[in-house]
Amino acid sequence: MQLTEIRIAGFGGQGVILSAIVIGKAASIYEGDFATMTQSFGPEARGGACSAQVILSETPVLYPYVTTPDVLVVMSQEAYSKFVPELKPGGILVIEQDLVRVGDLPSGTTVFSCPATRLAEELGKRMVLNIVMVGFFAAVTKLLQPESLRKAVADSVPPAFKELNLEAFDKGFEYGKTLATGETAAADQE
Repeated sequence: MQLTEIRIAGFGGQGVILSAIVIGKAASIYEGDFATMTQSFGPEARGGACSAQVILSETPVLYPYVTTPDVLVVMSQEAYSKFVPELKPGGILVIEQDLVRVGDLPSGTTVFSCPATRLAEELGKRMVLNIVMVGFFAAVTKLLQPESLRKAVADSVPPAFKELNLEAFDKGFEYGKTLATGETAAADQE
């Protein structure tokens, strides 16, 4: 895997940091690559701005901070407004479609949107929207093996919530897989 910079952003309470931990753990522990993760959040515990940066690489990561993300995952409008200008031209933008409205984008940006909150609510717990987004991220970016991410999810959540989080991952992954397959079919018809 070439060096890939990922920024995940939203507001406190959405599980942004856990999402980054899962992605980094999947790459470093289950795929044998290298990963770094840094985080930042406002003084508010919940509701304030929050972001996490993950760098994935097949070689050691020498600088742990994201400068121009290849992939930007945003789960709030504030995060979108703040971080989309940093997205690399030709990068991938993954959004929570009910919470983020897309405006001006860097050239060549590929946008994938997922109703993660609604999918999480279908499972009975809105709090797993972050893991739905991780599953969706896995399907649309194809950066990491889904099984590596599933193992990282299982290792990163409390045992009482393991099954719920694995269901959330699967739901997001299936939604993303269907979307990615539909886009591929549409592109082939053009």
